[in-house]
Amino acid sequence: MTPMERYGTDGDEDRESAIEAAALALQRGGLAVIPTDTVYGIAADAFDPAAVRALLAAKGRGREMPPPVLVSAATTLDALAVRVPGYARALVEEFWPGPLTLVCHQQTSLQWDLGETRGTVAVRMPDHALAREVLERTGPLAVSSANRTGMPAATDADQAEDMLGEVVDVIVDDGESPGGEASTIVDVTGGQGRVLRLGALSLEQLNEVLEPLGATLVLEGPDEPEDPDDEHSGA
Repeated sequence: MTPMERYGTDGDEDRESAIEAAALALQRGGLAVIPTDTVYGIAADAFDPAAVRALLAAKGRGREMPPPVLVSAATTLDALAVRVPGYARALVEEFWPGPLTLVCHQQTSLQWDLGETRGTVAVRMPDHALAREVLERTGPLAVSSANRTGMPAATDADQAEDMLGEVVDVIVDDGESPGGEASTIVDVTGGQGRVLRLGALSLEQLNEVLEPLGATLVLEGPDEPEDPDDEHSGA
């Protein structure tokens, strides 16, 4: 593995160099740490099984904890998921881009291996321009919080480098994370939506959107995002 390279984003040229370096590393099957609107994330090409395995190994996780997938546009959801219910689309309309991860039925035709997903995929569109620019160049990325399992998620590049600097190809340093709190995860694979993990969005915020539609979510996961490495967790 080539030595890790770290890129700042202070000026337009530096920012472009950072985006290009991260995209190129990911397209070549490597790993990159990128900023998001919640916490820093460790990213891999979602359609490269070896890269996804390397991501899981870097975090010290097994296949039973598949990473979520970040996308650059809400329209990509229908390329990755099927049978998305109306209440889920209402949440997408309100909270994407933003700190909402939706666990959906995945398209059966997808040629990828994210781990033991049991036919689902967790999808999010980040509210972070730099992250979306990387995604526009690479396509969907498997992205999990930038940390070793059991450690707090990195909220800046120094923390990410301390934990993952030896196993990633590129780190993009864009300063402190604007959010600092992991995304809220909602399972929309059933008629009744279930909150698997509360994060930056509260149950009240979510249900405020859904109640006029005659729908509500129930909380099944922890009411605080203590462990960023819950199943289907991510940045």
